[in-house]
Amino acid sequence: MRYDLVIFDNDGVLVDSEPISNRLLAGYLTELGHPTTYEDSIRDYMGSAMHRVHDLVLERTGQRLPDDFDDVFHASVFAAFERELQPVSGVVGVLEKLAADGVPYCVASSGSHERIRVGHRTTGLDRWFDESRIFSSQDVGRGKPAPDLFLYAAERMGVAPEQCVVVEDSPLGVRAAVAAGMDVYGFTAMTPAEKLSGADQLFGSMGELADLLV
Repeated sequence: MRYDLVIFDNDGVLVDSEPISNRLLAGYLTELGHPTTYEDSIRDYMGSAMHRVHDLVLERTGQRLPDDFDDVFHASVFAAFERELQPVSGVVGVLEKLAADGVPYCVASSGSHERIRVGHRTTGLDRWFDESRIFSSQDVGRGKPAPDLFLYAAERMGVAPEQCVVVEDSPLGVRAAVAAGMDVYGFTAMTPAEKLSGADQLFGSMGELADLLV
């Protein structure tokens, strides 16, 4: 189906950052006395804004994370990005096709503007996303699964929600897109298909996504 706007999640959809960031998050939480496996981190935090990490730790333990938690975590993540981060295989081809066909697109991420920018600069995706195409949960205050971020991105891009499709790889992101009244295509590279059951379509490679967006 042809849409008036394609909204990409960032982590795990544009840049292959989820393995890096969740490995580091699990390690840091464990170091602080909150034992967390990589699998725990994927299950609980993939696709979410940082406030969810604080909220869940407080809810489960009654303890607050250190005031500098976000800064320390992001410093380690950005350093790892510089060493390891790659674009998701095939995503450049999708972006090239959208640009050639004149289909508007943007990114709407639970990550901060700085995180998005570092990832794009490291992987070369910055050529596809100027500031007018980048939206972060920082812009709206509430991250996914709230629909606020996707609705904000659509409004800023001048497109009605029902004319948008969201490309997501997390259950929280799929829930947010559905709540926003948008179609959503679920990327199953890291997330089992059954956990993205609310998606309108599922795909396992970026080649499949290109065909879905025709």
